[in-house]
Order: sequence, then structure tokens, then C-alpha cells
Amino acid sequence: MKFVNEFRDAGMARRLAATLKEEVDPARHYAFMEFCGGHTHTIARYGIEDVLPPQVRMIHGPGCPVCVLPTGRIDSAIALARRREVILCTYADLMRVPGSHRSSLMQAKAEGCDIRMVYATSDVFTIARAEPSREVVFLAIGFETTTPATAVALHAARAAGLRNFSVLCNHVMTPPAMQAIIAAKGPGGPVRIDGFVGPAHVSTVIGTRPYERFAGEGGRPVVVAGFEPLDVLLAVLMLVRQLNEGRCEVENQYTRAVTRDGNRRAQQFMAATFSTRPAFEWRGLGVLPRSALALSEGWAEHDAERRFGIEYQPAPDHPACECPAVLRGAKQPRDCKLFGVACTPETPVGACMVSSEGACAAAWTYGRCRSRERAQ
Repeated sequence: MKFVNEFRDAGMARRLAATLKEEVDPARHYAFMEFCGGHTHTIARYGIEDVLPPQVRMIHGPGCPVCVLPTGRIDSAIALARRREVILCTYADLMRVPGSHRSSLMQAKAEGCDIRMVYATSDVFTIARAEPSREVVFLAIGFETTTPATAVALHAARAAGLRNFSVLCNHVMTPPAMQAIIAAKGPGGPVRIDGFVGPAHVSTVIGTRPYERFAGEGGRPVVVAGFEPLDVLLAVLMLVRQLNEGRCEVENQYTRAVTRDGNRRAQQFMAATFSTRPAFEWRGLGVLPRSALALSEGWAEHDAERRFGIEYQPAPDHPACECPAVLRGAKQPRDCKLFGVACTPETPVGACMVSSEGACAAAWTYGRCRSRERAQ
């Protein structure tokens, strides 16, 4: 399998690990955040932390779109789904994320609400055409990776004259979240971050250009990396070399898919469909200015928030859940007293245990919940 098997070569992984061991400065420590939940799962699945030198510490970031959606947004979706005229469509991961009082979309579906799991926005479009007498709402989430698909669906709905199709938009943006982490936004104080392993799929859309301010003003190098184990190991080595050489740059390890300018066509679709919200609440990071998208004025007829008069109401997380701290890198999944006890994939208390990109799900699935004596 081209671009897969060659990036899982065990011999090359051992050589990269040996090179890392040789090149780290034994007198210093390195703290790198892998922003994307996909990288978190790669690190856990392939045991990458086990081959890193003890001077290198990986920190999980908030790059899981299901995880960063706050409880109040789940509550809004559940309330909308309870309306008789509504068919609510969303991705499977979101179905089991707890809202207030341990409610969820899955529970609402069991109670009789018409909630349908979809694999793509085209599925929602098909449902809207098949159910002209119902209001079909797509609960849209995700970073810049999935935003273009929502835009394409909206343009297709308008072209087809589908007046019963609307979007409950919860798309968020990567650069503001990275900026918030650097600025130590959110409760709990600052988290030491020496550099970022930049997201892969997001970067195929927005390119590497938006990260340049973090290397400049923020003083944090960024290496955009692919999702295979050798991608991640090489990205860590590139970050170590930058710090050792006193450099602070944006480098692109994932050259087989990412460019500096990204996907211009996708960017045009997004610009023609969405506007930036003045503020948006993130789980773990609090309310961040200009960090999320809403449908622009020209798309008001397809905006579920306007169509159904939805007003966002914040809601607290479970008081014992450490998902907010895990998402900003302040804690590891094993630091939560609920992990593996009250909170499991079968009975999730927090979103990080539900999502296929969540840090707690990775720790549970691949057994990497044991403590390791690592340098701080």
C-alpha cells in the first residue's frame, strides 16, 4: 500500500528512535503538543512514547472536534431533536457525548426522536430530498477538515431548491485554539509547550501559512506531520533539531499532501458560505474570540440557529470529569479519577472517552494509561 506500509517500517522506526536519542540534549527537556487527536491515537497505537528519549514529553492537545464541543451545544442539539417536525442528522461519534444530566443524542433517539447517523453530508442531502415535509437539520461539527463538505452540501441544497435543509453549525478553527494554548487561556494556568506537531488533514485545507505567526510572534516551532508512525517520529526529530539549533520555523513533514497555501478551492467555498463568530465556547479552553464559524447572512434561510430560534445556553461539565484539563494539555487521561472506573467507552462520562479521536479513548483502547516517569 503506497504511502502506508513504507511509513510503518519497523527498521526505519528503530533508526529514527536511535537518531533522536543521539540528538537530544541530555541537559534539557522538550515538551511537544500533538494538536490533532489523530496523532494522539497514532502515538498510543504504535507505542511511540515508549521509544522516545526520556527528555521528550508528548502532550495531548484539543484537536478532537467532538471533544471540544461544550455541553451546552449538545443540549441545544438534543432540544432541537425533540421537535416533532425535525430530523436531526449527525456523525456517529457525537451520538454518545453526554449533555447535561448524562443525557445524549443516543438517549433522545431511544426516546423516539428522529436522529439519524450519517457518514457524509451527501447523506443528509439525500434524506432532505426524500422527506420534503420534514425539517432536516445537519448538526455540523469539525475543524477546517470537514467545513468544506458542509459548504458544498449547502450550495447543493440551494441549487436543488431544498428549503427543508438547514445546518446547526459548530465548525471551529485550529489557529485560534493554538493561539489560546500559547497564551495560556483557560483555567489552570499555563502549560509548557516548546513546539507543536501540526495537524495533517486540517493543513491539507488551510496550508501551513496560518502557523507562521506561532513561529514568529508565539515563539513555538510547528512541524506539520502525517498520521503514520514514521511521520510522527520524524516530526519530533525535526522539532528537536529546531530547538537545538535555536530555530523557530514552520516545517512541513507531510509534503505528500500539504502545501503552504492549502486547498484554495476549499477555502473559497468556506469564505462564500461562512462568517467568523465573534466568540465561541470550547470545552477546556473557555470562550475564545473569533474561533468558530457561523453561516453568513446570505445563508440565513439554511441556518438552523435562526430558523428555530436557538439561543446558546452554557452548561457545566460533570464536576469530576477532567476532559477540559486533558484537552488543554494540563492533565493526562490517567490523572482523572473517573478514568477506567466510572468512565469507560461503554459508560462515558466525558467526551474524550467517546470520540474516536479522544485522548481518553486512545489511552483506554491501546492500554497506555500506565504512569511513566518522564522528565517535566
